Amino acid sequence: MSHSRIAIVGAGFAGLGAAIRLCQEGIDDFVVFEKNSDVGGTWWDNSYPGCQCDVPSHLYSFSFALNPEWSNTYSPQPEIWAYLRRTAERFDVLPHIRLNTAVLDACWDEGTKTWRLETSAGVHTADVLIGANGALSEPATPDIRGLDRFQGRAFHSARWDEAEQLAGKKVAVIGTGASAIQIVPSIQPDVAQLHVFQRTPPWVLPHSGRPIKDVERKIYRRVHLAQRAVRALVYWSRELVAYGMTRNPRMLKPVRRMAVRHMHDQVKDPALRKKITPSYTPGCKRLLPSNDYYPALTKDNVEVVTDGITEVNEHSIVTADGTEREVDVIVLATGFHVTDNPMMERIRGRDRRSLLDHWRAHGAQAYLGTTVPGYPNFFLLAGPNTGIGHTSLVVMIEAQIAYVIGALKAMAARGAATVEVRPEPFEIYNTELQSKMGRTVWNTGGCSSWYLDAEGRNTTLWPDFTWKFRQRTRRFDAEHYEFGAPSKPAAVPTERVEVAS
Repeated sequence: MSHSRIAIVGAGFAGLGAAIRLCQEGIDDFVVFEKNSDVGGTWWDNSYPGCQCDVPSHLYSFSFALNPEWSNTYSPQPEIWAYLRRTAERFDVLPHIRLNTAVLDACWDEGTKTWRLETSAGVHTADVLIGANGALSEPATPDIRGLDRFQGRAFHSARWDEAEQLAGKKVAVIGTGASAIQIVPSIQPDVAQLHVFQRTPPWVLPHSGRPIKDVERKIYRRVHLAQRAVRALVYWSRELVAYGMTRNPRMLKPVRRMAVRHMHDQVKDPALRKKITPSYTPGCKRLLPSNDYYPALTKDNVEVVTDGITEVNEHSIVTADGTEREVDVIVLATGFHVTDNPMMERIRGRDRRSLLDHWRAHGAQAYLGTTVPGYPNFFLLAGPNTGIGHTSLVVMIEAQIAYVIGALKAMAARGAATVEVRPEPFEIYNTELQSKMGRTVWNTGGCSSWYLDAEGRNTTLWPDFTWKFRQRTRRFDAEHYEFGAPSKPAAVPTERVEVAS
């Protein structure tokens, strides 16, 4: 059994950011558990053709580690992963990371005031647990009858089979979300036939991405303030979009006009246009930028299928109208477990119930998306209602990390063994948050999305400007927390974690 002051689950943006900030604060007694064979989180998992971030590059980096080397204003997956790996090396946090080590269970021990983690490498205890596994870490496989008997290759977009050659094959892509609109145009020229199974069409906007010029990169390398100025400009322009999404959805009418014009410019067939025209307000589901998705749908070897799938046979897919389509490969671009993330089932608090059990009863809730009553010394990064529909999640993650650092300092100042948010501020905060949610486009826009849980509650997104979240988390509000006195050390001897040299 090993022990550390702090255990972090996940080595994506959130986990690496937390690790770096701990080091900067002089805290080096921590371990990061990462189930994959390298750092990067979702940017390690997702390597499908065409994978690219739909948030501007200048916002998609840590504020303390800007990247002057981006090749495009919207970065491709290999560059984002390389940035994260390089940043981990630069700030010397790799020795703290345990790769290929999954956390199978995490339970609070009230007697020892520690978290007991069952990992794939053995038992580990920690005084503080930081959940940084991310919302887009557990692929969701649709419940389609017969999918398990399909004789061809079937895989999720986040588990792309690099060995599978699609050239000359009949391919089905199930889903038309953020991953699908990048995959479809990337594989369309090579496949014999491409069936795109669409349940709900997305609003697709013109993509403003462009290559970043060499001279721009030279300026960013030499004049850091120049890149910070561009970042600030991009940030505040994105915040303007939040007004329409969170306060007045009528302000999104220009977005609808832009999207409709984009579709009409690229799709001339009225029947196809009818299939791919959404009936809900833009922004209700994620707005997707692409200049090549619509043109791909117009190609002779592409069919958009809007009838629901009833079953999958050994070599075909059958839809509700009785049509059977032969396919060799099925790509599941079907998203992730967000509101029902399986990792939350492995985290058990003081009453031994899992966090997911609590959330099934009341919806996913956390104070400032970070702390939950009954789960002492536990901090969530990118937790409930910290997602955003208009800007970079890294902004929210950094605000949360600063808040967690404040909590650790408050514990140290008081000599406290535990810190736990009190139920009353927790309830007040979440009631206030859901009341704000009622006026947003996500609740009034007329769509069903992965933002909503089984009860129709939006437990995913932040219903306001991100600067307001940063403002609320700038100071750790100790008055809303209970601090516990140190307990007697555990009787079971533990081995201290040694950081690799």
